[in-house]
Amino acid sequence: MATANKTCSLGQRIYRFAPSVSGVIALLVILWGCTANDFNTGAIAWKTYNNSRYGFEFPYPSNWISLAAPENDDGIAFISPQDNSVEIRGWASQQLSNSIVTEQESAKKIKSNFQTAQGVSGVMVVEVDQQVGSMTLTLTQNQVKYYWQGRSKSQEFQDYYRFFYYIAQQYRIPKS
Repeated sequence: MATANKTCSLGQRIYRFAPSVSGVIALLVILWGCTANDFNTGAIAWKTYNNSRYGFEFPYPSNWISLAAPENDDGIAFISPQDNSVEIRGWASQQLSNSIVTEQESAKKIKSNFQTAQGVSGVMVVEVDQQVGSMTLTLTQNQVKYYWQGRSKSQEFQDYYRFFYYIAQQYRIPKS
């Protein structure tokens, strides 16, 4: 798996691609998307998902369909009404006390490369293989890890990149 790092106008993101011609094309399109700021948020009617267990929230298009939430209420997923392979999801989990040291050690390897509109720093990873493209945000606060992810078919990922990025920026967690 080839990995490329690219500094964009809003910070560094980590990109991972399966080595292939489509991976190279996807990389070029996504890197172009880093500097394209023409995503029109006003053209979408938004709602906000609020998680009652962990207190995080993020916007989603009002016409997107909610999938069944897990019984433990750790998160939610929404799918596009036009294409159910396009999804956004947010979730959180408690870190086990014995895994905190391991997490802190691995956090040293991947430094924060993203900041939400709330001002919380985290790690953004963009991955594209031959089937699926995804953008995953991870934020850690105290003993809770918060996640947000947008996914689509890899050949359509370029069309959703700025949409996913906007939602990731709007992801909010409780103030510590």
